[in-house]
Amino acid sequence: MNLHPEVVLVGGYAVVLLAVAFVVDVLAQHTQRRSERFRTAGFRYLPEHDAWTCSEDAMLWPMEYDKEHHLVRYRAKPSVCNSCQVKPDCTSSTNGREVTRAVAPWPHSEAGRFHRGMSMVLVGLAAILLVVAAVRHPQPPTLVLGVPMLFTILLGIRYSAHFRAAPANFPAPTPATGLRVTQTSRTRWGSDVREDA
Repeated sequence: MNLHPEVVLVGGYAVVLLAVAFVVDVLAQHTQRRSERFRTAGFRYLPEHDAWTCSEDAMLWPMEYDKEHHLVRYRAKPSVCNSCQVKPDCTSSTNGREVTRAVAPWPHSEAGRFHRGMSMVLVGLAAILLVVAAVRHPQPPTLVLGVPMLFTILLGIRYSAHFRAAPANFPAPTPATGLRVTQTSRTRWGSDVREDA
């Protein structure tokens, strides 16, 4: 069987695109988990109370829910934080230490949708390359184009699953009663402005 150089190159490019799509997705998830651990370092989440405790056993209670970013903000009482001996190492805020928790799982977060979208574009490009090569060369070797096409289909199904499960207008989970619900908007100077919804 005679292999056309174009078919081999397209198969190779498709494999590279699929590998890059996979790496982008894995690194994005890893970065998100690492960022979450950094934000909550020294704090322990208590799911039965929906609260956090700090290293000094002070409780941080849910104070507001950000609809746009699907975040719950937890804050300790200012009187507790301001009288704490480790406050200089913990926070400079006089309103108490704040910790945030994402309510939406990673693929449904804004960053998750962005990175999954990038991975989907790369998988789509690989699929287009493979289909064009198969049309131009009607009898391509199965190993050169068939195997990359199989991985393209599998990655495409995996990465598009959360897009099918959660539309762009992902319904906000119902926050606990008593939380202030806010909508965050950006000013033209880049600062965040919180508006009560």
